[in-house]
Amino acid sequence: MPETPHLDQIHIPADLKNRDLDFLKSVADELRAETIDAVSVTGGHLGAGLGVVELTVALHHVFDTPDDVLVWDVGHQCYPHKILTGRRDRIRTLRQGGGLSGFTKRSESEYDPFGAAHASTSISAALGFAVARDLKGEDERKVIAVIGDGAMSAGMAYEAMNNAGAMKKNLIVILNDNDMSIAPPVGAMSHYFARQVSSKSYQDIRKLGKGVARALGVEDAARKAEEYLRGMAMGGTLFEEMGFRYIGPIDGHKLDQLVPVLRNVRDYDEGPVLIHCVTQKGKGYEPAEAAADKYHGVAKFDVVTGEQQKKKPGAPSYTSVFAKSLIAEAETDESIVAITAAMPGGTGVDKFAERFPDRAFDVGIAEQHAVTFAAGLAAEGMKPYAAIYSTFLQRGYDQVVHDVAIQKLPVRFAIDRAGLVGADGQTHAGSFDVGYLGMLPGMVVMAASDEAELARMVKTLTLIDDGPSAFRYPRGEGTGVEIPDNPEPLEIGKGRIVREGTAVAILSLGGRLQESLKAADDLGARGLSTTVADARFAKPLDEDMILRLAREHEVLITIEEGARGGFGAFVLHMLAEKGALDAGLKIRTMTLPDVFQDQDSPYAMYEAAGLNAKHVVATALEALGRDAEAAKALA
Repeated sequence: MPETPHLDQIHIPADLKNRDLDFLKSVADELRAETIDAVSVTGGHLGAGLGVVELTVALHHVFDTPDDVLVWDVGHQCYPHKILTGRRDRIRTLRQGGGLSGFTKRSESEYDPFGAAHASTSISAALGFAVARDLKGEDERKVIAVIGDGAMSAGMAYEAMNNAGAMKKNLIVILNDNDMSIAPPVGAMSHYFARQVSSKSYQDIRKLGKGVARALGVEDAARKAEEYLRGMAMGGTLFEEMGFRYIGPIDGHKLDQLVPVLRNVRDYDEGPVLIHCVTQKGKGYEPAEAAADKYHGVAKFDVVTGEQQKKKPGAPSYTSVFAKSLIAEAETDESIVAITAAMPGGTGVDKFAERFPDRAFDVGIAEQHAVTFAAGLAAEGMKPYAAIYSTFLQRGYDQVVHDVAIQKLPVRFAIDRAGLVGADGQTHAGSFDVGYLGMLPGMVVMAASDEAELARMVKTLTLIDDGPSAFRYPRGEGTGVEIPDNPEPLEIGKGRIVREGTAVAILSLGGRLQESLKAADDLGARGLSTTVADARFAKPLDEDMILRLAREHEVLITIEEGARGGFGAFVLHMLAEKGALDAGLKIRTMTLPDVFQDQDSPYAMYEAAGLNAKHVVATALEALGRDAEAAKALA
């Protein structure tokens, strides 16, 4: 562990008060070293946090958190913040079971006033805090939102800025520009302007000038002239037009620039302010500086060499199988295009883009746009595959309903990260897509039980041209089955019997099929012949197969990697309509529990959810009235 004599003196942000710049710089250097060392142990989001070390120190030095409200967008960059806010002793539990969340979390600390893990929410939330503050008559409290340039690509950020500008609320937004370089620093003159326009003397002169201009009847002309001159010198006219006072760009790694500007802005009380702060992702750690994308999110790594811990080679990941399968289909079908919302590497669209650069589209953090963009492509006869994580597709749900489903447009949704995802925890779990898509008229919803099935589903969706469709698949490696070179398409709405039995039927949708087969082995050893079926489709259901399972078995268990109200509910509804629940059938539905689960390893999360093989066995035994045996199975 690094030596940190200055950081050791900081237990809460108040300990940063009344410290000189030299001390703060030492704290920042040690904070960076501590962050690197901690993430090397746990893995996590490294580059973004290293880029805001000085900004984090300056914010907690100038403002009175937690009384002053500090909202971090997304939360990828919050590790230094956690270290400074009383959580240093737990920082090496980041993203581990029972440990600190990798994002800000209200239940974790009073210094996390708003939880975030999806992008572009900070300004909206901060405006809510500012309005509440004013309604309560607590005008002296400050509200600050820190948002990255990537998050600023989402429309929600501009909706919030437009609202904040119109309301003229005292609100500070810090644009952490570490990639797009909206208006890069132009040297000492730029920093001089940033400091001057944030100063009280400038604001006093500006007030006086506005008064004179108003008296002379030239207020509009004076305002336009000032905006023009400031736009030439510093940029920011867009933000000014939205009602924000623009300050910057400033170097986000120089505390002697950050601290005075933040102090000036802290005392500004004429409406919302935006500080344009330019930083470098991975700042201060050479491997991360050299490869910002590679070190955005990292596995455990060697601090000295930067080499990340490599996984033992195994089966290909579901993501890579999707990418390879889609590329194969696109070789012979020029109408196939791929769309992602700021996750080309995470979804495999980057591989598709290497082969078909003109047919791959990364629209940024803009899931609503991605969905409707895909709808437009589909309306013009293309075959769009919108590859979006389950948790992020939630952000574009109205567009799925209104722009895709109602118009019966053949957009294909490739839903990555279905089910529980491990270290990213509750905010990134793909728990709800089966329910929220399966309820839509005309939607086809599939779930892959292994990588060969995924390849067949990619093929199947190329043939659906009369409405929307979706297939979901887990994060991580496949099961190791052989993937056919020329996969056969599936018959829509038809599942498959994987193993025949007579007493118990397990009907699996998606990635719990292997656990279901293990459970069948266990039940067989107990004298209970067990059928295992792969539903493949949550919609339309294979009614014939399910009715047969209901008729021929004493117990029917459905199992899925999704929340209540999904596949199991669809099966129950269908069986009730068909009168198949009246013949004494013992039916149980196994879903994710009705909670938001905290992070852990995927296996441990499914263990806690009660969706591993032993839980299936116990469920079957309980249904048969063998409660003691069921309890023993769980022991």
